[in-house]
Amino acid sequence: MNYVREVANPFTGKTSTAWSRRQLLLFGWFPFFHRKQITLNGARFRVIRRGKSKRRYLVIHGDEQTARQVLETFMATHDGVAFLIESNTRNVSINGGELDPNRMFSTEGAELNLKMLNPGWSYPQVEIALSVLDHHRDHLVNALLPPKRGVLVALHNNSEDYSVKDEVPISDSISLKQPDNPHAFFLCTDPKDYAALSQSPYNVVLQQKKPQQDDGSLSRLAAREGVRYVNLEVQKGDANRQAEMLAWLDKNLA
Repeated sequence: MNYVREVANPFTGKTSTAWSRRQLLLFGWFPFFHRKQITLNGARFRVIRRGKSKRRYLVIHGDEQTARQVLETFMATHDGVAFLIESNTRNVSINGGELDPNRMFSTEGAELNLKMLNPGWSYPQVEIALSVLDHHRDHLVNALLPPKRGVLVALHNNSEDYSVKDEVPISDSISLKQPDNPHAFFLCTDPKDYAALSQSPYNVVLQQKKPQQDDGSLSRLAAREGVRYVNLEVQKGDANRQAEMLAWLDKNLA
């Protein structure tokens, strides 16, 4: 059965190829049919696709420009799907308020974050924002999470008030190869990934167990769902180290 037909342009008289709806569905896996953006309320992500790798990459905070630069450069020569938030600020807007986009992956975590960032909000305002997130969250999560046995790598930048030391007390396993550089580390949710990453010259922590308190972060969602997730943290401005760690991960993680 033919799914392509020639259609005449009424203004020029020239013909062009028209695709039927069924053909679009049949061939929807072709890269040029994939969306170049995906959103959840005020969080809008630009999507970069290259090749057919099961790896997914993410920059979720707009103010972490070192991570953005490193990932954009990396994706020019490596296969996978990358999601880069289109923002220059850490928080995104939602219903006239603010939300940390890495606290929107659960109702519990989003509620705590909305109340903290919007202290003047009433109970109905919080509930309306949560309803919006709950209604649309699955669409974003399904896009971000990798296919079976794929891995999601999130690139983050930190400052003086956060380091691997904050994660050690809540981690299942710890490998600190560079204790004097606590701002550069891997956080992973899969024991096999931890075994591989702990062979690197970098700091690594494993957080496999379902967290008792859900802060709404993507790492907590990955741990809860049994998804392979790696958070690659370095201090803001340390692009060379982040590129080096990402290259090591790419070469050594199956």
